[in-house]
Amino acid sequence: MKIATWNVNGIRARASQLVHWIDAEEPDVICLQEIKATPAQIPEMVSTIAGYHTYWHGGGGYSGVALLMREKVFAKPPVFTHPAFDLEHRLVVTEIEGVVYGSLYAPNGGKDYGVKLRFLTAMEAWAGELAAANKRLVLCGDYNVARKPIDVHPTLRKEMIGQSNEERDLIDAFFAHGLVDVGRYVDPDNDRLFTWWAPWRNLRQRNIGWRLDYVAAHHSLVDQSCACKVSRDVGASDHGPVIAHILDP
Repeated sequence: MKIATWNVNGIRARASQLVHWIDAEEPDVICLQEIKATPAQIPEMVSTIAGYHTYWHGGGGYSGVALLMREKVFAKPPVFTHPAFDLEHRLVVTEIEGVVYGSLYAPNGGKDYGVKLRFLTAMEAWAGELAAANKRLVLCGDYNVARKPIDVHPTLRKEMIGQSNEERDLIDAFFAHGLVDVGRYVDPDNDRLFTWWAPWRNLRQRNIGWRLDYVAAHHSLVDQSCACKVSRDVGASDHGPVIAHILDP
């Protein structure tokens, strides 16, 4: 199964880029973040995409996520829902045959660190509830936390939001519920594996960034045949798309 995640940083600015990317990659599951639009504001060219069940979950000029499921793989229209702790259009999920697929945009925390910690705490508890119910989770998106020092360029490593021990402990607790960080599983020692670059001083071109975007998949869906890549040269967002090939459920 081919699963893709991309923080588009504004779907109204990236609609044509998204269409070209989908046409080229044809993922089975597409998770988008920071759409920054209500469903009524989604550009017509992407509001419905041929061959996909689409769901847009946004409130306007901030946050927002989307989840697209390929009809070839998921013939029946999915039912899309939101966990109770999703208060800012940050998470959409669907459950299909015991697998819960989700698109996530975690809070940045720069304006309200407490909100971010509460969200991550609730997300960790939710993952535990799913595991206890024998549900297999595949949660992709922008977690807004660099899990380890290796996930930040050496010149950018410091004690700050996005790299704090509190945040990292919560993300580690989340992954401890039987989940695998597919990108790091596939490429464990790469200290230049980044998905976000600040939009100045040519940092993207120089690959001086952070790894914030993850494909988290239940361990039963991951083995040595799996692959994962970051496309640093795709689109004009400050994030690059991440595409993972995991086992079919």
